[in-house]
Amino acid sequence: METVRVRFAPSPTGELHIGGLRTALFNYLYARRHGGVFILRIEDTDRTRYVPEAELRLMEMLKWAGIAPDEGPQVGGPHGPYHQSERLPMYRQAAEELMAKGLAYPCYCSSETLDQMRQQQQARGMPTRYDGRCRKLTPDDRKRLDDKGLTPVVRMVLPDREERMVVKDLIRGNVAFNTSQLDDQVLLKSDGFPTYHLAVVVDDHAMEITHVLRAEEWLPSTPKHLLLYRYLGWEPPQYAHLPLLLNDDRSKMSKRKGDVSVEAYQAKGYLPEALVNFIALLGWSPGDDREVFTLEELVQEFSIERINKTGAVFNRDKLDWMNQQYMSRLPVERLVALARPFFPDLSVLERNHDLVVRAAGVVQPSLVTLADLPSQLELFLKDPQAPLAPEVDQTLAKDEVRRLAGSMATHLGAVNPWGAKGFQEAMKTVQKETGLKGRDLWIPARMVITRAGEGPELPLVVEALGRDLTLERIRQAAQG
Repeated sequence: METVRVRFAPSPTGELHIGGLRTALFNYLYARRHGGVFILRIEDTDRTRYVPEAELRLMEMLKWAGIAPDEGPQVGGPHGPYHQSERLPMYRQAAEELMAKGLAYPCYCSSETLDQMRQQQQARGMPTRYDGRCRKLTPDDRKRLDDKGLTPVVRMVLPDREERMVVKDLIRGNVAFNTSQLDDQVLLKSDGFPTYHLAVVVDDHAMEITHVLRAEEWLPSTPKHLLLYRYLGWEPPQYAHLPLLLNDDRSKMSKRKGDVSVEAYQAKGYLPEALVNFIALLGWSPGDDREVFTLEELVQEFSIERINKTGAVFNRDKLDWMNQQYMSRLPVERLVALARPFFPDLSVLERNHDLVVRAAGVVQPSLVTLADLPSQLELFLKDPQAPLAPEVDQTLAKDEVRRLAGSMATHLGAVNPWGAKGFQEAMKTVQKETGLKGRDLWIPARMVITRAGEGPELPLVVEALGRDLTLERIRQAAQG
């Protein structure tokens, strides 16, 4: 059995799209599941849109997500170079071979000529496609145009007779196209750089790609690729076109309707493990009700047969739930370490490290993202001189609340050992002494200790704050 070889071949023109990460993930999972090879290839032939910084960020995002290529620009490999811009002689050789066989030809039409052609076709209600006029040029015609200094593009020749072509898609089954729906596609541009269609065929063949898992949008182009494989005498890979990612209204995911880049979710404090788990379930199902998987478990379960044909809705509420599941399982020290970039003042962490760790364990079940931790820790790290919310200020100014604080100071001061259980026992004594109970007891007591009207369970807060800080706050409230 041949070794499975798959590739992720992005164009680095901006931030990595969530859909691109899913494509990379599905290729990675398929390779790992079958003991194969996962390749990263950079499609940088569109030099007008290429952004070098975007390529570096793309590789960083793959690393962040735990999807490491076996071959690629940073790791090398036997099928390099892995930038298309460094493979130009291979594309020129393929184009020349096609022209020698009469399966491609030079085209000298200017952009103005092509625009005029499209306008005339539209006016007649015809499909807009290249009409093949440069096919008819004689060698003398071509020499005359060359002598004028015109640099042609190279176009592929469609079959003279209309042909029904069938794409055998591993997800969608057989998908039929008619060559009358195609046109003489440009293969090599006048600057010597290939179009996607030529480059992808040449590179997939040279890199011995066995399976192409790519976005659904490339399905209509696949007949052109199959023709090129036939023209060049090469065996095509197997194809699987992945379903679209959709917004809640089932429109295609776009920047106009929310965050679509991997970097955006990293910046918001989502964990890579949660994001990868979430996008794995967009268009793929394990066949049962399980939803939380490690990357290793996804490798064991993944199969192309369980990829859906229909578009997958990107439900952000579900992503939040998924991230919360992962957040709740982190060791607290690791949680604090991962959240460091989200603290506006890192000196707070350094000065109060032990308190921060204890407090993080208290608020951890309520955290959705890493970015939530600093605000959740505010009640533990409050500056005693900081202004209070009006309702808290008004409550702490009441004489009965000061008396409550005095009783709390007396009885909590005697708690030994300090902890949630001792706090609860002492508060029973405070209740009897003050005659307060229910909300009349617990809301003011919370404000006395936390200077806030709501938050985590008060016994857990007190345990995290520790004896000294808790009693200091209570005594301040008692003194008014």
